[in-house]
Amino acid sequence: MSLAETIHARLAVAADPARAPGMQAYMKSTMPYLGVSAVPLRQICKAVFADLRFESVGHWQAEVLAIWRGARFREERYAAIELTGLRAARSFQRFEVLPMYEEMIVTGAWWDYVDVIAAHRLLPILRNDGAAMRQAMLAWSVDANMWKRRSAILCQLDAKVETDLELLYACIAPSIASREFFLRKAIGWALRHHARVDPLEVARYVEEHPELSGLSRREALKHIKA
Repeated sequence: MSLAETIHARLAVAADPARAPGMQAYMKSTMPYLGVSAVPLRQICKAVFADLRFESVGHWQAEVLAIWRGARFREERYAAIELTGLRAARSFQRFEVLPMYEEMIVTGAWWDYVDVIAAHRLLPILRNDGAAMRQAMLAWSVDANMWKRRSAILCQLDAKVETDLELLYACIAPSIASREFFLRKAIGWALRHHARVDPLEVARYVEEHPELSGLSRREALKHIKA
């Protein structure tokens, strides 16, 4: 049995079909759910993936994409994302795997998929291959695909004091006046996270950019005292 088949089988056993329609409606998903909530899903992934070892980065990518592309239920794609974050795959987070994440972002095209990848998978690549990744994120920030733009804005969400402000602001700039909710929200979210380590800088940035939407502004200043 392949890894993708094993994941499907284990998720099917844990499924609560009565929950599935509500989960699908909440996520506005065209792909159906099995009815497996987050905690048991993570437990299943932890158990199935526990002893995995990969012969190469290509082997790991093949397993991830087999689950992702073959998914019939949304939880299977969540499992594929879990597989990208394994400790055993830590050394694989290099620029060469960005096309895999790009495919997942573009074909996933919804916040529950995109935000995990953007916030937790792109930063290690940025740390490992900074110059190439920086150019890629600048290109994504002006891409016609809104989810790639959102991902570029969020790629340093957990960088804290290591945040490259020049890159952050450059990724925000093309979308700063956008009327798209998911871009406005991403801008505010990214700024709010950086405000945890440098509230004065974020306050300065917001003050100097009146073109920021009200949503972005409120999010950015949410935890900054007047």
